[in-house]
Amino acid sequence: MFVILVYDIGVKRVAKVLKTCRKYLYWVQNSVFEGEISDANLVKLKFELKSIIDEEKDSVIIYSFRTTRYSNVEIMGIKKGGEDNFL
Repeated sequence: MFVILVYDIGVKRVAKVLKTCRKYLYWVQNSVFEGEISDANLVKLKFELKSIIDEEKDSVIIYSFRTTRYSNVEIMGIKKGGEDNFL
């Protein structure tokens, strides 16, 4: 599946969340990751993030898509991070 993950994390935990997300997904821009991920790896990613974040102060949102067949991405300004295959 294809996912887009966005987060808003406290300063003390943001480096750990960034490092964890980079193990599974491509960095797109500040606090945004995307990429293909298996169901099993998505479960691992969620488990790792849950152990890092403070659920009363932090926010992680994961959008999942079964296919990107009918999608389009338009980038305005500087293209940051990631790889050439965008949603």
